[in-house]
Amino acid sequence: MIQPCSVSLDDIRAAAQRIAPHARRTPVLPMERGELGGDFLPNFKLEFCQHAGSFKTRGAFNSLLTLENPDRGVAAASGGNHGAAVAYAARRLGLKARIFVPEIASPAKVEAIRRFGAEVVIGGARYDDAQAACDAHVAETGAARIHPFGAAPTIAGQGTLGLEWAEQADLDTVLIAVGGGGLISGIASAFAGTGRKVLGVEPEGSRALHAALEAGKPVDVSVDSIAADSLGAKNVGPFVHAICRDHVAGVVLVPDEAIRSAMATLWRDFRLACEPGGAAALAGLLCGAYRPSAGERVGVLLCGGNVDLEKIPA
Repeated sequence: MIQPCSVSLDDIRAAAQRIAPHARRTPVLPMERGELGGDFLPNFKLEFCQHAGSFKTRGAFNSLLTLENPDRGVAAASGGNHGAAVAYAARRLGLKARIFVPEIASPAKVEAIRRFGAEVVIGGARYDDAQAACDAHVAETGAARIHPFGAAPTIAGQGTLGLEWAEQADLDTVLIAVGGGGLISGIASAFAGTGRKVLGVEPEGSRALHAALEAGKPVDVSVDSIAADSLGAKNVGPFVHAICRDHVAGVVLVPDEAIRSAMATLWRDFRLACEPGGAAALAGLLCGAYRPSAGERVGVLLCGGNVDLEKIPA
C-alpha cells in the first residue's frame, strides 16, 4: 500500500531540474475567443508530444533518477502509457525494465513498450491484475516498483507540467483528465495557492477520483470506458485523495460518446491525433460538463497520443 505523504513546490522544482535533460518542454496551442464555442479564451497544452507519447515520461524519469539502488532493474504495472514511459526512461538510463500490462491494453501501447526495449508480461484481464503480478515480481526479485500515480516521485514529476504550463500561458482554469490521479495531483500541488482552478475530467464509467471525493475517502469503483486503458484505475489511493481533496476544485464526468466526439474534433479541426484518455479533458468542455465564464482563460491538457490511427472516429 502506498502511504500518504506530501509533495511540495520545492519537490516539484527539484524534479523539474532533475528531468530537464531528459523530458521535452511541450508546446502550447493558443486559440481565439469563441474558437471552441463560448466567450472564453482556450489553449491546448500538447503533452502528447512528450517522449513516449504522454505526460507519464516526466514521472518516470523523476522516479528512476531518485532510485537508491536500481541494479536489480525496475518493474511497473500499466495500461500502456506508464509502461511506455518507464521503458523509455529505463532505456535512456541503462536500466532493465519489466512491464506488466492487462489484456485490455492497447496494442499500440504494448508495441511502444517493446520498441523501447522493455520486457512485456500480460498480467491478467484488468489493471489490478497486472499490478498484482508486478507486486509479486518485485517481492521475488527485489526490482524497484515504479508506481503509476500513488508515489511522491511520480507526482512531483507530473507536477513539472504545471510549472511549465504556467510559464507558457496565462491560466485561470485547467481541465485535466484523471485516471489514477497522479497527474492532477502534481499539477494541483504546483498550482496550490496561486488562485488557478484545477478541475478533473473522468469518464462516467471510470470515476475513481469523483467517487473518492464524494465518499470522503478512497473507494473501489468498477471500470468500463473507452478510455479504460489509460483512465482505468479502480482506486486512487489515500495519497492522491488527500491532495485532490485539498487542492482540486472538483471533478466532472463525461460519457464515452463525448470522448469520441472530442477525438474527432481534435483530428478534424486541428489535425491532432489523441487517444481517448488524451482527449477526455476536451470532452469535458465540448459536452458542457464544464461551462467557463466570459473571458475565462481555460487550459485543456491533451495528455496522451498513443492511439491506433484507425480508431480515431471519422
